[in-house]
Amino acid sequence: MVTGAPERPKEGIAHVRELMAIVRGDAKHADAAESTADALWVLYDRILRLSPDGGEERDRFYLSKGHGPMAYYAVLAIKGFIDPAELYRFGTFHSMLGHHPDRIKVPGIDISSGSLGHGLPLAVGSALGLRALGRQGRVWVLMGDGELDEGSNAEAIAYAGRTRLDALHVVLIDNHSATQGWPGGLEERFRIEGWSCARVDGRNHQALEDAYREQHGGRPRLVVANVRGSREARS
Repeated sequence: MVTGAPERPKEGIAHVRELMAIVRGDAKHADAAESTADALWVLYDRILRLSPDGGEERDRFYLSKGHGPMAYYAVLAIKGFIDPAELYRFGTFHSMLGHHPDRIKVPGIDISSGSLGHGLPLAVGSALGLRALGRQGRVWVLMGDGELDEGSNAEAIAYAGRTRLDALHVVLIDNHSATQGWPGGLEERFRIEGWSCARVDGRNHQALEDAYREQHGGRPRLVVANVRGSREARS
């Protein structure tokens, strides 16, 4: 039986975690979701130009790290895109909330995701399309550091830097699970291709907001959210 959301929800990130706690089952990828909760909340609460009503000049948000969508669903529920009661049905046969987010089923989701390495190339294409159409919307993509082992991302990073896709913003959750790493830190991989880069504490909301808002000189923007200490093995 599906019941309603908690009667006295907490505010902000505490509310996100309260709704995340509704979700049950071994396939919920709790650690992967937890590593993204703060970065997602700051984006949706303070930065993104989004609403359930949509609009052509809105921002786009792509959860490339789609194999742990629990925090994403909680944020969407708080912001009015989905009914919080749906969280009780996560992963069930008739639920809209699958183990990977589905843009056809879930209001407010721009891409279906879950396989590593897809979100950034899609975001590059979207930023190019918005530029060609003369639209002002920005494209934000949230990735995990393990995705940087995928060759598709190396190509996307290089292309975005060379074409100065300033509408493109990447939030990279770094829990130090990438197998290859990078000399000088993962952000150096972007910086040498012409990106504007910052690294912040991924649990510090003011630091995240400041980094998201920082001017980036007509270049694509990377914010590395450091969440070292997460238990997940690969994200």
